[in-house]
Amino acid sequence: MMAYIIRRLLYAVPIIVGVNLITTLLFFYVNTPDDMARKMLGEKNVTAQLIEDWKRAHGYDVPLFVNPEEKGIKKLTETIFFRKSVPLLWLDFGRSDRNNIDIGYEIRERMWPSFYIALPTLVLGIMVNLTVAMLVAFVRGTYMDRLTMVLCVAMMSVSALFYIIGGQYLFGKVLRLVPISGYDTGLNAIKFVILPVVIGVITGFGAGVRFYRTIFLEELSKDYIRTARAKGLGEATVLFKHALKNAMIPILTNVVVTLPFLFYGSLIMESFFAIPGLGSFTIDAINAQDFAIVRAMVYLGSILYIVGLILTDISYTLVDPRVRLE
Repeated sequence: MMAYIIRRLLYAVPIIVGVNLITTLLFFYVNTPDDMARKMLGEKNVTAQLIEDWKRAHGYDVPLFVNPEEKGIKKLTETIFFRKSVPLLWLDFGRSDRNNIDIGYEIRERMWPSFYIALPTLVLGIMVNLTVAMLVAFVRGTYMDRLTMVLCVAMMSVSALFYIIGGQYLFGKVLRLVPISGYDTGLNAIKFVILPVVIGVITGFGAGVRFYRTIFLEELSKDYIRTARAKGLGEATVLFKHALKNAMIPILTNVVVTLPFLFYGSLIMESFFAIPGLGSFTIDAINAQDFAIVRAMVYLGSILYIVGLILTDISYTLVDPRVRLE
């Protein structure tokens, strides 16, 4: 297994480099270093000297990539891509282009609010979606099954913004049960995260139930299920004991891949609820055209996603002894 993990990590290197390269190309295609300097300086009459001073101070006074006509490792190191990308290898995210804050420190501080929202949302969502999916699979073909599927499709058709705004208005403005926005530390954070968690579970209900229901119905059509029924086992035993156990691989695939987003946060949710997590941190950086933060968040997201995929492969061996990592 260790050899497999090392090989997967080596495969991830060109992927991470490619993601970083595409991010750099897209960002500088929209904004040149001169455009960034004008926006960050925020002055009406920005002189050419001020622009050059800002670029020099932030490391944008060199070419973006190596000129094909120039050769040598020295020319490679004197590029924006090299200067900004290499420190990421040891998780040195540098400082913000806008206000010179330590990006690494901000990530360590902001990942906890994102985690406190994403973890309960993930756990509660899995419990609710799996339970409802198994129940409708148990009563498949009945009016209850069809009614639940209609409800799921209807909920999937509604934008997440409707649930956010509606939840803020109903529970925050009308009933005054929870704050509409903001965040606090310690136990006081519960009243600020409970509404985003509930809304997160509701927004994922339709897609989650339909996905898990499809998995269970596929398992129920297999030969080992018919054999279990032929032995006289009840439908509940067949579903909740045999089908659930054998459906764990696709369930784990859906669950484990989402684990990196526990730290990455929800972009929309955190922005609407003014929660100082990584999601709102990323949105603010995009709006401010802060390339340093955008690059760091994209890089962190790609790393976490690759780790999630490796954890998914490892989890297969835990639920199915037939799976071998080679």
